[in-house]
Amino acid sequence: MNKSEYKRIESYMLSYMNDSAHDCLHIYRVLYLAIEISKYEQKVDEDVLIAACLLHDIGRAYQFNSPELCHAEYGASMAYEYLISNGWHEKQAQHVKSCISTHRYRGNNIPQSIEAKILFDSDKLDATGALGIARCLIYEGLISEPIYSIDETGRIIDGLQGSEPSFLREYNYKLKVVYDNFYTLKAKEIASQRQAIATSFYESILNEATWTHAVGMEQLSKLLV
Repeated sequence: MNKSEYKRIESYMLSYMNDSAHDCLHIYRVLYLAIEISKYEQKVDEDVLIAACLLHDIGRAYQFNSPELCHAEYGASMAYEYLISNGWHEKQAQHVKSCISTHRYRGNNIPQSIEAKILFDSDKLDATGALGIARCLIYEGLISEPIYSIDETGRIIDGLQGSEPSFLREYNYKLKVVYDNFYTLKAKEIASQRQAIATSFYESILNEATWTHAVGMEQLSKLLV
């Protein structure tokens, strides 16, 4: 891919990036991780991989406004139409479409090609470690969900069981288990290096909030007549 083609696709991507949890910096991190992972794989179509990474989240805004939509599938069709209109061969444009349509962690559409697997892994790596925690907290704020929730007694709900939406629940539902779902060896290696900090952050929030509520409720009860 030459620089002018890259810039053209990049410009198109930037016009759709208005979600602070899935912004252009997320896109660049996914792209850079994908390039690194591709060095350890064979017969990777770099043009397909770069285009798929740049365009994989262009459907996000549509899903945000219409939650029934799947941003992966919607964005895949958008990417295909864009690439075809800009002179890409149908086979390569279809390949990019397939990569994007299978990158969603919560989807049932499994990536098949090496390019699709690299995109999937790179996108999931950005949900690991400190960056993954930070992005999750930003997104929880965007949709007005709390860091944690409490039960009727004031006890902190750890998010392990069914509970109201919160960061702690999202951590247990997604962030904690993402480390077991990578296709490439390099992605697994990077993820394992990041896992400890995410675990520590979750445990620290849970412990700090639990202590604050327990001590505070006890002291408050003594002050109330």
